[in-house]
Amino acid sequence: MEIRIREAALDDAEDARAVVEIIDSYARGPGGRNEPLDDFARANLAKGIREHPAMIAWLALADDAPVGVAVCLRTFSTFAGRPAMNVHDLAVLPGHQGRGIGRALLERVADVAREAGCCKVTLEVHDSNEGAKRLYRDVGFGPFEPATYFVSKPL
Repeated sequence: MEIRIREAALDDAEDARAVVEIIDSYARGPGGRNEPLDDFARANLAKGIREHPAMIAWLALADDAPVGVAVCLRTFSTFAGRPAMNVHDLAVLPGHQGRGIGRALLERVADVAREAGCCKVTLEVHDSNEGAKRLYRDVGFGPFEPATYFVSKPL
């Protein structure tokens, strides 16, 4: 299996559909919300990423079929005074997990972040997601203690 990582062309209908389907698959599972994306999110996801000036999405292709995505946000570290990159979503279709696709996506994100002068790459992971935590540790994320909480306020 050949794995390629490339920037998603979100003005291309096939790439846009692939990003939505992969994120929807992730949302349906225990790492997401255990429910599908709603109709509004499905209709606006690719357009929203494409039009947001700080967002970028990377597609993973296995033998030219889209199987994973990393949706990232270019941000800024106030403590370092330098740019940073946040992996907002990392998702690999269930039938392709455990094959190095997530690792390849994270490596591409790190390479792009280094080239942009970023001081770090950040992400969030649910404490119960042992597979993701194992991958993140393996590629150098951490420490995982003390716990950091990611909270939100719906508007």
